[in-house]
Amino acid sequence: MPDAPTPAADEVLYDGGDGVATITINRPERRNAMSWSVIRQLRAALARAGADQEIRVVVLTGAGDSAFCAGADLGAMAGRDEGFLATHEARGELAGLFGELWGLGKPTVARVQGWAMAGGLGLALACDLLVASDRARFGAPEVNVGLWPYMITVPLVRSMPPKKALELMLSGRVVDAAEADRLGFVTRVVAHDRLDEAVGELAATLASKPPAVVKLGLRAFYAVWDMAADDALAHLHAMLTITANTEDASEGISAFLEKRPPRWTGR
Repeated sequence: MPDAPTPAADEVLYDGGDGVATITINRPERRNAMSWSVIRQLRAALARAGADQEIRVVVLTGAGDSAFCAGADLGAMAGRDEGFLATHEARGELAGLFGELWGLGKPTVARVQGWAMAGGLGLALACDLLVASDRARFGAPEVNVGLWPYMITVPLVRSMPPKKALELMLSGRVVDAAEADRLGFVTRVVAHDRLDEAVGELAATLASKPPAVVKLGLRAFYAVWDMAADDALAHLHAMLTITANTEDASEGISAFLEKRPPRWTGR
């Protein structure tokens, strides 16, 4: 007997502890494919993590052992009857989610244990870092069903050489974790049974850093991404002065000089 559909209220799970929020797409029977509801719940979970001062790192993953996220649930998304404009605007929800990941100001880590396809690939690449099992598989196969990976173009070209991204988009082929590592869009590849350990170690390391400095640094990183060099340097010059005047910067320097561990306040 096939698994019963997961109730909508449980499509995205949230767990916070020890400074790390884990957000899980909970549709293993659909390979964690994204519905409109899932995207809205992901955005709400991300906002919750952003508002919680105790949370310093966000880990994004999928339930089960086979898929991070298989992309859009084409059947569910095609079933909208609100009309052309409403459907068009709903498609912008994914773009909004990408922007919120980039603007969160807290490190985000994609934990990819299996398939990360189409919009799921874009979601993984919109995270700051990506840790993959050696069983992970990645692809942008939209062209095979008469579509194009428009919404994930930005995270793809931000994560690998643009012509490499274009080849994946044109061919629709699937790459394994080793090739993904060579292409440069994976932070680390580990044995499948070490994935949770590796993600936990990385999250703990990131959570130990000064929150105020990390927030300003992340936002500056994405702000200057597409700027001309002179504009980027001017922005970064100003950000250096702002960062140097935070409590975290003062504490870090004092702790270094006094040879003691720093006590971060996030201010």
